[in-house]
Amino acid sequence: MSYQYDFIVIGGGAAGLTAAGMGANFGAKTLMIESNKLGGDCTWTGCVPSKTLLHASKLAAGIKEAEAFGHESLKPIDVASVLKHVRKVRGEVYKEADDPEIYRNMGVDIEFGKARFEDAHTVAIYNDAETTIREVTSRMILIATGSKTFVPPIKGLDMVPYLTNETIFELKKQPESLTIIGGGPIGIEMAQAFQRLGTQVTVFDMQNRILTNDDEELANMLLSRLKKEGISFQLSAAVSEVSGSDDGSIGVQAEVGGKDITVESEALLVAVGRVANHNNLNLEKAGISYTKRGIEVNDRCKTNVSHIYAAGDVTGRYQFTHMSEHMAKVAASNAILKVPMKIDNKHVPWSIYTDPELAAIGSTEKKLKEEGVNFETYRFPYSKVDRAITDGETDGMIKIFAKKWNGKILGATIYGKQAGDLISEYALAMKNGITLRNIADTIHPYPTYGLGVRRAADQWYVKNQSEWMSKLVKNVFRYQGDIPDLSDKDRIV
Repeated sequence: MSYQYDFIVIGGGAAGLTAAGMGANFGAKTLMIESNKLGGDCTWTGCVPSKTLLHASKLAAGIKEAEAFGHESLKPIDVASVLKHVRKVRGEVYKEADDPEIYRNMGVDIEFGKARFEDAHTVAIYNDAETTIREVTSRMILIATGSKTFVPPIKGLDMVPYLTNETIFELKKQPESLTIIGGGPIGIEMAQAFQRLGTQVTVFDMQNRILTNDDEELANMLLSRLKKEGISFQLSAAVSEVSGSDDGSIGVQAEVGGKDITVESEALLVAVGRVANHNNLNLEKAGISYTKRGIEVNDRCKTNVSHIYAAGDVTGRYQFTHMSEHMAKVAASNAILKVPMKIDNKHVPWSIYTDPELAAIGSTEKKLKEEGVNFETYRFPYSKVDRAITDGETDGMIKIFAKKWNGKILGATIYGKQAGDLISEYALAMKNGITLRNIADTIHPYPTYGLGVRRAADQWYVKNQSEWMSKLVKNVFRYQGDIPDLSDKDRIV
């Protein structure tokens, strides 16, 4: 059959942009369909604005710290200006990386509108008035429509104005108080940012801890830090109702520890997760299998329809920009290049961009124990990293889970300054079979935070030092010193 396009990409976010660029680069006639603006969640409502706001809040915290050393601030931070700056940076990133002309110059055709399948090879593009703009056909199709905010069915929520990550960066003024429902990455990052900028923040979560996908010990270290900064937490909280008051405040009612409480605030942020965005695609007409979680794909990002692929948040597998790009490369490699590439499920890093950061890769300590895997935990505190000491950033810990005898890394997690950057060294190591011994034997520059990665790996040598071998060396060479107590499992060198 003859088709108008070789490759249609539905969605212009991180996954869509990556795949469309690859398609055009290899000579496939490519069309990208986007319902809003190119750039997707990352540029407009996720990574870019949130990290810009977090940077501003860190500067605000630095000013407060400087005041303790005698610095006098001339005036308080204008949060309205900060939010205006966030939107400015967002626009700059869009102009430099996501502008449609960039992709048109690559050879990608772009159509703005909503997409829905008419059959397995035909996609209709329509506008907000439900009028069809055009129908297009393609040999291969990639669905990369991302995800959207999940709004829980809380009584009264639809009767009050509430914020999500898709609207919070549009605020024109700072709320004096903010209640956040959700103790996941979005909720925790925004809690610290607004608290540092002068808003009193309260966080509700139904779990008994924050960041349930992360290492419990390190997540609790972050929780303690956030409490010291003044954030109030209501954990193990069953939120039952939200209501508005005559003065414009919003009340959140919940049961906490067997008691009913109500917290009033000027603004409310709902941050309980995201759901795959595929409800309006008419997937049934193309015969594509999906669940509430997302479009079902195999490890080559292929759906049950052989020429249709899906990548990114819409699959429900991951909700990271870097994994959306990775999945898009996998999908495009299989579709366009016919190279049998698979998703790398074992080496997926992630990071929470609070201050300090919390990052991880691979298996968690909890998962390894549940699976009955034999492993050793190697720990190294930031208080022993000289660069952290000079910077006054000693609040942190590196934890590595590895095989005792060969040092094979099974997972790692870091709480501390630049954790999101440091975790990449473990990602590279795990991907390429580099062991703790290899890292320990690799020269790292001094003084850096990266040296903490090497010193954490040194603990593999420490824990594998046997008493009998130490005594043998001492006796053979007639050394006069004492052998340290090697039975101390918490010994850190």
